[in-house]
Amino acid sequence: MRTTSERADVIAERVSKGFAVDGRRTQALVDVEFAVRAGEFVTIIGPSGCGKSTLLRLVGGLLEPDDGRITVAGLSPEEGRRAKQFGLVPQSPALLPWRTVRRNLALLPGLNRGAGIVPVSMDEVDGLLDSVGLAPFADSLPAELSGGMQQRVSLARALALRPPILLMDEPFAALDEITRSNMRFLLLELWRETRATAIFVTHSIEEAVLLSDRVLVLTARPGRLAAEIDIELRRPRERGIEDDRGFHHHAALVRAALDEAANGHAEGDPS
Repeated sequence: MRTTSERADVIAERVSKGFAVDGRRTQALVDVEFAVRAGEFVTIIGPSGCGKSTLLRLVGGLLEPDDGRITVAGLSPEEGRRAKQFGLVPQSPALLPWRTVRRNLALLPGLNRGAGIVPVSMDEVDGLLDSVGLAPFADSLPAELSGGMQQRVSLARALALRPPILLMDEPFAALDEITRSNMRFLLLELWRETRATAIFVTHSIEEAVLLSDRVLVLTARPGRLAAEIDIELRRPRERGIEDDRGFHHHAALVRAALDEAANGHAEGDPS
């Protein structure tokens, strides 16, 4: 596991997790170790079913490890979840269909008042909507929005909690390539403004390189940490960087590590 003198927001130490499926015990993760520094953007990539989403849920306190330990700003993930350390952006936007965009955005802060979360004002809600380009759609229902627009609401909703740590589970996977590219650069802009610690799950090598300070590569199931690759590209990252020689170099490094990881033993189990 990489060590650093800088403060780490998330530390995983020899984390393992298995599941019982159809009466058979299968292993998702084995002895995974890593540290994520405060304000760092880290992406997890690996073969399908290697445990990427499981690892994100463990960090977020939605699952408990069978072995090992995770700490989040010195707390257990469950304590971190109760303290509202996390903003979660799932694969599906999961918006309430009967609430307008504005009311969906204000929902989580309103529900978490008792947890010490200061509810966002309507001015702040409108500011967030403006930042994701949805101010003209504040009074629209989710069914009136495209998939990309719904995912922008989901991202803004997570940011409305002002979370120190942003967890994102393939949030752009269902989008077309043009919309997905736009969402990547929007995320980079919002992350630069908030400086939240970010952990992002993806299957896309280009997405991992574009977004990240560092990429964690997992082996095929059971997932183990195969490689940690520093992405030494200038920030802010602007459109056209994908054509840069340095971008292609880093993508090749991630691709080689992923190819090697994908050739590991797989035994079939949910990710």
